[in-house]
Amino acid sequence: MKNKNIIFLAIASMFLMTSCNDWLDVMPDNRAEIDSEEKVIKLLASAYPTNTFAVVAEYMSDNTDDYGEENPYTDRFSEQLFYWEDVTENDDDDGPQAIWESHYGAITNANQALSAIEEMGGATTPNLQAAKGEALVCRAYSHFILANIFCNAYNPSTAAKELGIPYMEKAETELNPKYERGTLAEVYELIDKDLQEGLPLVNDAIYSVPKYHFNQKAAYTFASRFYLFYGKWDKVVEYSSLALGSNPKEYMRDYEALTALPRSYDVRSEAFNNSSQKANFLIGAVYSQVGVRYLPFGVYDRFGHGTFILNTEILNYAPWGSYTPQPGGYMCQYVVKLAPMMYIGTNYDTGYFQHTPYLFEYTDPVAGIGYPHSNLALITAEEALLNRAEAYVMLKDYDNALADINLWTNNTLDPVMSVRAGVPVKPELTKEIIEKWNTDTPYYTAERPSSKKQLNPQVEAVEAGTQEAFIQTLLIMRRIEFMEYGYRWFDVKRYGLEIYRRVVAPSGSAADVVVKDHLKLDDQRRAVQVPQDVITAGLTPNPR
Repeated sequence: MKNKNIIFLAIASMFLMTSCNDWLDVMPDNRAEIDSEEKVIKLLASAYPTNTFAVVAEYMSDNTDDYGEENPYTDRFSEQLFYWEDVTENDDDDGPQAIWESHYGAITNANQALSAIEEMGGATTPNLQAAKGEALVCRAYSHFILANIFCNAYNPSTAAKELGIPYMEKAETELNPKYERGTLAEVYELIDKDLQEGLPLVNDAIYSVPKYHFNQKAAYTFASRFYLFYGKWDKVVEYSSLALGSNPKEYMRDYEALTALPRSYDVRSEAFNNSSQKANFLIGAVYSQVGVRYLPFGVYDRFGHGTFILNTEILNYAPWGSYTPQPGGYMCQYVVKLAPMMYIGTNYDTGYFQHTPYLFEYTDPVAGIGYPHSNLALITAEEALLNRAEAYVMLKDYDNALADINLWTNNTLDPVMSVRAGVPVKPELTKEIIEKWNTDTPYYTAERPSSKKQLNPQVEAVEAGTQEAFIQTLLIMRRIEFMEYGYRWFDVKRYGLEIYRRVVAPSGSAADVVVKDHLKLDDQRRAVQVPQDVITAGLTPNPR
């Protein structure tokens, strides 16, 4: 696996060290001096996480089923994630410890840039002002991800009592400082503070490759995400609108170009996340095996999204239409323009959405060893659009919500699905269609799964009727849009969705499903346990 010495050193100085050796006898401020605008800007290239939460979050969400012990394509790490166990099998690329170290490493570099700016007399030039803005947004982003992985969902009535995560506001100079977790309310207040200070300073002019930095569109969209989770609906609309501009359609993903490419997972997934796509506002280069897990390699396919879950929850029985699943379940793939690749066998059943590319960096081509990578579109125009639509719903502005919803459906859904599936499909939705679908669709149960689950919203109550119908619709849209990226887990948490752990037979029906576990609303496993190393160093663990 990759060398993490630089990141580990930064985190070790904060959390992990309980003993010393010669390597640690050097104080952590003994590093290259950052004393110019150019050096500050270069340092900020390291203020982004080098690992992703996608695998942890996707496996823990309801996008994943267990295809049984007869399927050997798995490991203990995957099983622990899927069954919401505390992870003891370390994964250098995708595990909770990698997430913790990577995001705090990014925070350390952001803080070092901020410290250097202050030592140079403050943000007195346009370049330093822009660098300060980027550093503040980077710091806010990494803390936000850490909070949504290792804490419970934000609830304004309980956040002041919920464990947060340590919020790092300065470059550390002590060898082994002690930190407290504070409360989740405090974490959200500090993220809000960093965003309000940082957003007005962000300036795309300092970037040579803007889409690998918090350019203005990416920063505004992240702000819309944060305020969506925070329940500040007017701010969601404000920042999403700033990101999308006066013509949001201009920034929607070009599916015609994607589907014109060869039907190759590698080709299409790389193009999906390419900087040439206007929809991709922020791209992250990460060490991860997420591409391996969602490629037709058969390496990790015991746990995944197969035809059963696609037929009953994700790509069927939605407001824009439904169909009777065909033998083998292949018809479900034609709901979206970028149709997932379906593979079904005697112990094998999965659909690949072509969202997460697999790249490999060879350190020794002869020996065939190196590091797995992925380039992921971390922030997109579609997210800004869906965030805004949800905020409009919470404000009961259904006309504007519907306009955003239909922009997404017309751009994402396959207009010729009706020919392939033999049933009418209406990508153009109306308030009446959404309300009728909600009335006619039963709530999900383990015995009778559906695309509509009981809502237990953590931020603000959702009224029965029209408001719930729109939220249910948007949750399906978000589930499709962010498939394989892990964002569904965040929606599960913030809407208090109860989900089950099922063992499913390939190409099975509800009769073939065995329920193994149930994640209830108050289940403490919704917060991933912090890494054992930091618990050993004295940080309070999540209750179990």
